[in-house]
Amino acid sequence: MATREEPRPVSNGRGHGVGAAAAAKLDNASLRPRREAHHHSADLAEALRAVKPRVPDTPSDSSSDSGREDRDNKTEPVQSFLLRRKSTNDSYDDSAVVTPEIVPIEHAEARSGRPSPKYLQSLPKSNAVGDEKKTYVVVSDDAELREILRRGLEREKEKVLPTRREKLRDTVFTKQFSCFDRQNQDAANSQFHGFYVLFWIGMTILILKTGAENWRKTGNPLGTNEIMKTMFRRDVVVLLLSDGIMCGLTGVSWVMQRLVFRQYINWERSGWIIQNMWQTLFIAGVVGLPLVRDWPWTHTVFFVLHGIVMLMKQHSYAFYNGHLSTVYKKRQSLLFKLKQLELVSPVSYSSPTSPQVSAFATSHLELPPSANEYHERCKSLSKSQSTERSDIETISNAIEEAVPLDLEQLHLFERLIKWEVDALADELTGKATDPTHYYPNNLTFLNHYEYIVLPTLVYELQYPRSDSINWSYVAEKSCALIGVIFVMIMISQAFIYPVVMRTVYMKEMGWSTIQRFQEFPWVLSDLIFPFMMEYMLSWYLIWETVLNILAELTYFADRSFYDAWWNSVSWDQYARDWNRPVHNFLLRHVYHSSISSMKVNKHTATLITFFLSACVHELVMWCIFKKLRGYLLILQMCQLPLVKLSRTKWLRNQETLGNMLFWAGIFTGPSMLCTLYLIL
Repeated sequence: MATREEPRPVSNGRGHGVGAAAAAKLDNASLRPRREAHHHSADLAEALRAVKPRVPDTPSDSSSDSGREDRDNKTEPVQSFLLRRKSTNDSYDDSAVVTPEIVPIEHAEARSGRPSPKYLQSLPKSNAVGDEKKTYVVVSDDAELREILRRGLEREKEKVLPTRREKLRDTVFTKQFSCFDRQNQDAANSQFHGFYVLFWIGMTILILKTGAENWRKTGNPLGTNEIMKTMFRRDVVVLLLSDGIMCGLTGVSWVMQRLVFRQYINWERSGWIIQNMWQTLFIAGVVGLPLVRDWPWTHTVFFVLHGIVMLMKQHSYAFYNGHLSTVYKKRQSLLFKLKQLELVSPVSYSSPTSPQVSAFATSHLELPPSANEYHERCKSLSKSQSTERSDIETISNAIEEAVPLDLEQLHLFERLIKWEVDALADELTGKATDPTHYYPNNLTFLNHYEYIVLPTLVYELQYPRSDSINWSYVAEKSCALIGVIFVMIMISQAFIYPVVMRTVYMKEMGWSTIQRFQEFPWVLSDLIFPFMMEYMLSWYLIWETVLNILAELTYFADRSFYDAWWNSVSWDQYARDWNRPVHNFLLRHVYHSSISSMKVNKHTATLITFFLSACVHELVMWCIFKKLRGYLLILQMCQLPLVKLSRTKWLRNQETLGNMLFWAGIFTGPSMLCTLYLIL
C-alpha cells in the first residue's frame, strides 16, 4: 500500500529545516543580532508558538484512497527548532527558548494579515493532499528573524545552484601513458594485444612482398620512387629554415604578454585585438609561403600543419596569460582597498549608512578560498543578484566615499576582501607547485619556448614532468618513426600513385566531367584500402611516435594523446578521443569561449566548434590541391546530424551497430574525399 511522506519544513539541501538554518545563524557570533534586539524578545515569543502543520483540504483522485486512509490514522509530527535570544548580560538564556508555529505558505498570508514576502512567495506551493512535499513558513513579525531566514535561504540557494568550471580551468594534466605504449601496463596486459602484434606482422609481410615485386620489375625496392624524389627534389633546406623562423616568431606573443603585464597594453581593451591581428598575419604568412615558393604537396602539408599548431599554441599562451593579467590586476586593486580599509577608524555607534551588514551574502566565507569557488560564486550572483553592483564594488565605493562605518561593518568588509584576494591568488597559481611558475613569474623567455616544444596545445602554468629521459625508449620510437614513414611511402608508391596518375591522364586527354565521373566508383574502390592504411599509419606516426618522442625529450609526463577511438559508437566520441591535444584546445578556446564571450548555448557552441575545425581542414586541402571545393567541410559538418542520429532510440544502445557505422565512415571518407578532388 502506498504511503505518504510526512510534511516537513523547507529543506536546505542538507537534511536540515529552515529552523536549523536559523538557529545556526543565531549561534554565529559574527552575525548575531545587535544589543538592542533583546527588547523585542517578548514580541518574538508571542509571535512564535507551537508547531501545527496544516494540510489544505484539496480533493484527490480515487487512486489515492488507500494512501489517504493510512494518513488519517497517523498523527502529524511536530517539527520545532530552538531560537536563542541574546540577553543584556551577553549570555544565552534558556528561558528564551520558544517553539514557533510553522504553517503552510498558502495560509501564511491569511494568518499574518499581510502579503507574504517576495522571497517566500517564490517558493513552491503544494495544493494536493497526495503531495509528498510541503512548504512551510514561520509566521512572525520579527524583522531580525526574517532577515536571518532570508540570508539562510540565500546561502542554501548558492549551494544548490549547478556548478560549472570556468572556461580556462577545464584541462587537467596527469602523469599517464598512451594506449599502445609498452610502458602502459593496461595495454601490455590487454586481451587484444595479440591483434596489435598481428597487425604489424601483416604489415611486414605486405612491405616485403611489395619490395620484392618492385625489385623484380625495376631493380629498386621502392620502385620508380617518384614520391621520394618529390620530397627531396628541392627546397628541403629552405623548408627547415622557414620552419625554424616560424617557430621563433611565436615569441611575438610572449613580448606582447610582457607589455600587458607592464600595463603598456590593456588586454581587455586592445590587447586581445592586437593578438588576433598578429595571429591573422601569422597564418597568412604560413599559407602564403608554400604558394609563393610553389612547394610540392609533401612540403606544403608539413609546413601548413606545423604552422596551424604554432598558431594554436600562441593563441592558448596569449589568451590564458591575458586572462591571468586581468585577475592579477583585480587582486592588486583589492590589496590596495584592504590597505585603505585598515586606515579607516570605526564609529562608536551602530552606523546607519549603507551598505549594512545584512545586505551581503556571507555563506562563501565558510568555504576555503579557491578559484573554483570564486567562479561558482560569480555565476550564482549573476543569476540571483538583483542589484547592479557586486558586494566588492559596493564595499569599494563605501571606502572611496569615506562613509562612517562601525566595527561590525569593518570586520565583515575585511573578511570579504581577504577571501576574494586569496581566491584570486589561487587562480594565479593554478596547478603549479613551484613559485617560479606562478603568474607573473611564468612570463619568461625560457618558459615560453619550453611550452612551444611541449607536445600539447593548451597552455598551463605547470605540467606533470618525468624524472629522467629514457634514451633507449627514444631510440625505439625513432626507429618506429623511420619505419612507419618508409611503410607509408611504399604503400603510396605502389597503390596510390598509379591511381592518381590515371586521373591526371584522364584530364590531360580531355575527358569530359561526365566521363571522368563515370570512373568515380572504380577510382574509389582502388583507393579505399590503401587510403585506410595510410590513415591508420599517419595517425600512429604522429600520435604514437612523434608526440611520444617529444614528450620523452621534454620530460612531459602526460602521454594521453588519444583514447580508444577505434571503439567509438558516434562521431562526437571519435572527435574527443582520436586527437586529445586538439580536442582540449577546442574545448577551452572555442567551445567554452563561445559560451562565455558570445553568450550562446551549448548547441550553438558545438556548431561553432565543428565549423571552425572543418574550415581549418578545408584550408589544408586547398593548400594541397590548389582548389577550393568545400568537400571536406561538407563531409565534416555532416557529422553533426550523424551525432543526433546516434542518440535516437534506434541507435542509442546499439554499440555494435554504432561502431560499424563509424568504421564505414572511416573506410569511405578519406578515399571518397581524395577521389572527389582527383576526378572533379
